[in-house]
Amino acid sequence: MSTLSERLNRIRVDMTESALKANRLKGDITLLAVSKKRTAAELKALVELGVLDFGESYWQEAQAKLALLTDAPITWHFIGPIQSNKTKPIAEHFDWVHSIASLKVAMRLDNQRPEAQAPINGLVQINIDNEESKTGLSPDELPLFLEQTEGLGQLKIRGLMCLPLKTDDLAKQRESFEKLRELRDGLKSAHPNLTLLSMGMSKDFKTAIQEGSDIVRIGTALFGPRPQ
Repeated sequence: MSTLSERLNRIRVDMTESALKANRLKGDITLLAVSKKRTAAELKALVELGVLDFGESYWQEAQAKLALLTDAPITWHFIGPIQSNKTKPIAEHFDWVHSIASLKVAMRLDNQRPEAQAPINGLVQINIDNEESKTGLSPDELPLFLEQTEGLGQLKIRGLMCLPLKTDDLAKQRESFEKLRELRDGLKSAHPNLTLLSMGMSKDFKTAIQEGSDIVRIGTALFGPRPQ
């Protein structure tokens, strides 16, 4: 069985090769370790290997890790679905939120972010393939949302996130990522801070990088099979 260090090295090689294929620099792409169901000790081991960005999906689970790792130079990302009654702790403790899917949640994050802290970096979750089973704004809803959140002080919308179709078909993977990139590109002139794309996970991050992803969210390929 491969070690954590070996899996991380493999991912870094794949990220570099994928970036080169798209004439991009690997250093421009953030490896976000999806750490739900993982222990603080596992996270600490990755920090020692140079991984500093971690994504959590549930506040109840994340809060213990945050308390145990206060001295580690970690950038915390919230990547799960957001319930309205959980926006306050997310606003107070996370640096990035990838799963903003409504104006109500955006306004609550902005209002509940302490003024003494830097603004939250927000990504809008887009239901890029219009799947009934997934949350997120439709592409058609995005322009109005961006206008409504443009002037917020403690939440800065930095880009878009999507969860593409679950498929091993590389062409279909690429199509979903391409649609999100084109959506972002079409709005950048009106919203110059809309620069980043969070897309690609363990099975499809190489394709995502080639299609312009700036943040890849990797769990299983990095940590190994998730505990049940």
